[in-house]
Amino acid sequence: MGEPQQVTRGVHRLGSSLVSWYLVEEGDRLTAVDAGLPAFARDLERQLAQIDRRPGDVEAVILSHPDADHTGVAPRLRDAGARVLIHSEDDASLRKPGHKGGDASRRHLITQLYKPAFWRFVGGKARAGSMSPAAIDGAENFAHGDRLDVPGSPRIVHTPGHTPGHCSFLFEGHRALFVGDSMCTSNPLGRSEGPQLMPKVTNVDDERAVISLDAMEALEADVILPGHGDPWHGSPAAAMRRARATR
Repeated sequence: MGEPQQVTRGVHRLGSSLVSWYLVEEGDRLTAVDAGLPAFARDLERQLAQIDRRPGDVEAVILSHPDADHTGVAPRLRDAGARVLIHSEDDASLRKPGHKGGDASRRHLITQLYKPAFWRFVGGKARAGSMSPAAIDGAENFAHGDRLDVPGSPRIVHTPGHTPGHCSFLFEGHRALFVGDSMCTSNPLGRSEGPQLMPKVTNVDDERAVISLDAMEALEADVILPGHGDPWHGSPAAAMRRARATR
């Protein structure tokens, strides 16, 4: 991707072709939704300057989950003054990053070793620092149904499965639903495009990931913004129907 992209009014997409993170504007105030890969910090100031911003303009970083490809620039933004927030069930993994268990265990990942897409995705993330994520202490915690006191005032929707505390964020004033890795629009381990669940081997509990689609189906939004793949313009109901069809 390279340069920031305005997805809709007040929402900017940053990152790379592998991983996206976002900035949401409320006047002159900003909330970061997720934080990409650690290597993104090298280009952070330049990318923010493209939209006439700087790191100190970001008041909060809200994390859908603590995987290394979603927390990368959070330490840099925290050092510039931002609050970091995450669901309580994922706080321990943010403080002490480690490998997942369950359906995403190393034993299951071995089944993907024959796929060129697996090596492109994992290798690309590793080169961007995902193998040595920073431990982040002192994050504030939120829970399902909370409305956060951060720019944009998002509502928390607990969507476990990818991780136990995975959450999606509904910014009602922007009519935007940020889904993290509760779903994607481009399979990082394959070739399929469009709204779909993340590959089973990336989810701690794939059955819960499927059930979590129910929590988003009735929400009102015009655009779905995932961590992997392009934004999808349409209703959550339509996106969830398509995602269910992938299992």
